[in-house]
Amino acid sequence: MKKIGVTGGIAAGKSLVSRILEEMGYPVFYSDRMAKELIRTSPNLKQQITTLFGAEAYLADKLNANFIASSVFGEPELLEKLNAIVHPAVRKAFSEWCERQNSPLVFNEAAILFETGTYNQYDAILLVTAPLETRMKRAMLRDGSSKEEVLQRMDRQWSDEEKIPLASFVLLNDDQTPVLRQIETFLITLN
Repeated sequence: MKKIGVTGGIAAGKSLVSRILEEMGYPVFYSDRMAKELIRTSPNLKQQITTLFGAEAYLADKLNANFIASSVFGEPELLEKLNAIVHPAVRKAFSEWCERQNSPLVFNEAAILFETGTYNQYDAILLVTAPLETRMKRAMLRDGSSKEEVLQRMDRQWSDEEKIPLASFVLLNDDQTPVLRQIETFLITLN
């Protein structure tokens, strides 16, 4: 079984590519969804997050996302501590998920594979890219975020220029270049 990472910056189109891969019959693990699920349901993670942020971390047994976001904003070391709690749990969930799959290829959609250094744990990395202005418009439309908010989130991720040399395959999702054809080409290179 080959494990393939699907990554890219905010609003580059990772989810679109992952949905296409699923439609083609490939299993896809969504790291961000799993992180949210574990933060919501894992007593161990909840306890660690509460220890890190205090009793305000959860309200009525739900993560107080606004409080957490405002706490880590401008505090990179606090964000690193949160990631050190959540990321290993997500990686463990991915490994367990892989054991239940019966496919020669499995995909893991994750936004920050390069930033966390976990990209080297995969057999290949599919990097989804899009022009910065296109990504800005998509993120603002999708999330209802201001341009400044999107730029702040983008600043926490590596640029495409930093990621491209480390990627196995670069897919351009610019709303003009056919995505499916690029996915098919990538799959051919894997076989």
